[in-house]
Amino acid sequence: MDKDAVLDEFRAAGALLEGHFVLSSGRHSPAYMQCARVLMDASRAGRLCAALADKIRARIDEPFDLVVSPAMGGVVVGYEMGRQLGVPAIFMERVDGNFTLRRGFDIVPGARCLMVEDVVTTGLSSRECIAAITAVGGNCVAAACLADRSNGTADVGVPLVALVALDVPSYADGDVPQALLDIPVSKPGSRFLKS
Repeated sequence: MDKDAVLDEFRAAGALLEGHFVLSSGRHSPAYMQCARVLMDASRAGRLCAALADKIRARIDEPFDLVVSPAMGGVVVGYEMGRQLGVPAIFMERVDGNFTLRRGFDIVPGARCLMVEDVVTTGLSSRECIAAITAVGGNCVAAACLADRSNGTADVGVPLVALVALDVPSYADGDVPQALLDIPVSKPGSRFLKS
């Protein structure tokens, strides 16, 4: 599946949004990829994740024992990647701001894990999830995402495989262009940010 086909799937789902958004990373952007909308259609999610699984198999030689995702955005894509790769899928949740395993989930020490996100912008959530996997004894072999908004510049500490890499601008609080500041802001991400 090439870049245009992936973006067509997002457009068809009404998941490519334009405006003024504060991302989960806290950065501002004129564009937002609402993966929850693109993943709400199981057939579409299957197509996208099958294409991502093919890219992962082509790049990562090592097999995986487990898919681990950060909640909220990674839950659906992580489940579908587990199905595509034929391994169990679990997710981490934030407790007091830190990722942790709950709901009876565990990671066997030494388990080869694939960390799966929906979207990567700065890689912060990915790095935090990978650190949590390592802290409980897992071996995070690689990471994957549907969309890499950093166009390959985000460093998550392990190889990152993205279904599509995009160069979408994002700005720190003090660097937001006036044209973007003139648009009402929306905070569609899953991480709570102070106003």
